[in-house]
Amino acid sequence: MSKTQMIATTDVSDAHPDAQVAEPVFADFGGKLDFHGPIKTLKVFEDNAQVRAVLETPGKGRVLVVDGGGSPRCALVGGNLGVLGVKNGWAGIVVYGYIRDSIEISDQNIGVKALGTHPRKSEKGLHSAVEDKLLEFAGVRFKPGAYLYADADGIVVTDQPVHSR
Repeated sequence: MSKTQMIATTDVSDAHPDAQVAEPVFADFGGKLDFHGPIKTLKVFEDNAQVRAVLETPGKGRVLVVDGGGSPRCALVGGNLGVLGVKNGWAGIVVYGYIRDSIEISDQNIGVKALGTHPRKSEKGLHSAVEDKLLEFAGVRFKPGAYLYADADGIVVTDQPVHSR
């Protein structure tokens, strides 16, 4: 896998004052602190079956943004899903919810941001999921195909890529 260039969210924010900046509610868990790519959205609730299904597809350098409603009752991403993300070329995963297997995920070559950790796994088959819809949380509108830039300082979202490829 080719190494992506680091793009500082501070630089993106400074150069593009119209860019959206997420509220500082996310912690870093992945082995990569900085990541960026086009957004793929997924809305779920306490059921991560579709998260797995999406991560099993080619990521092509995209960032999976999962709106789990911020539910504190279970984790939506764990170590096995992190492995799938790395294997299938996803740049990162942003979860408006919780993850588990945080030590395992910290060793994986993928960016993962979430609200925190939770030991309980999600149940399968509880709820349906919706892909590729506009999501809104943390003060940001996450639109499929928009660009997400993340690092230790936070998350910035732009309508178009603002970095040289």
